[in-house]
Amino acid sequence: MITIELDLLDIKDGDITLDAGCGNGRHSWEVYNKNHSSIIAFDIDTLCIKKNKYVLDSLKEQRKIKGSYHLLIANVTKLPFKAGTFDKIICSEVLEHIPEDKSAVEELIRILSKNGAIGISVPHYLAESICWKLSGDYYGFPGGHIRKYKTRELLDLVNSAGLSVYTIRHKHALHSFYWVLRCVFGVKKEKALIPSLYNKFLEWDLRTNHRFFRWLEDLLNHLCPKSVAIYARKKEYVPAE
Repeated sequence: MITIELDLLDIKDGDITLDAGCGNGRHSWEVYNKNHSSIIAFDIDTLCIKKNKYVLDSLKEQRKIKGSYHLLIANVTKLPFKAGTFDKIICSEVLEHIPEDKSAVEELIRILSKNGAIGISVPHYLAESICWKLSGDYYGFPGGHIRKYKTRELLDLVNSAGLSVYTIRHKHALHSFYWVLRCVFGVKKEKALIPSLYNKFLEWDLRTNHRFFRWLEDLLNHLCPKSVAIYARKKEYVPAE
């Protein structure tokens, strides 16, 4: 499930792309698999890095791909990179976990090249609010979600840090219903019947990319998206109109 759309970041051959807080690596795989650009991915969770590396190693063995990849353990609020290192940055579903979200955004801007682009996504406020009300287990655990963002709050955060947003997208409405079901039937009960059946539908949908369900999700994304994604550049590089 890709939340940050690579086309909207305009990743080109030879770009160096950072997957910040990569999790299991879904965006890393997409960059490595479809672009001849280098991907550097980090997470604070060692297990996530191991899972990401396993898949990237498999892709390397299976295909002749020109890109390269490097993985490391790091904290997004204090990164071991020089200023302006990255042409493109992906930061998907990370900020809602971090107490110092402003410091994290400022650090990402520091390492973004002057003419680079960044894609940031967080859970949508409506979907989060419903899940928070339905179940304390959805957010009440170490490493879980510690805040909800209204879209305006996210825009204000990146604007004050020095970014100019050029595109906003709402994503994954069909997945909103899955998490509502998980909250209703028990977040910790991963094998509960109804959420499990709905998850099988989502897996089928990801495999088939059926035209009707793409139309339906595009429609529902205006009403109940799971995530909001913004795409931005440094203010000083935005051309004057």
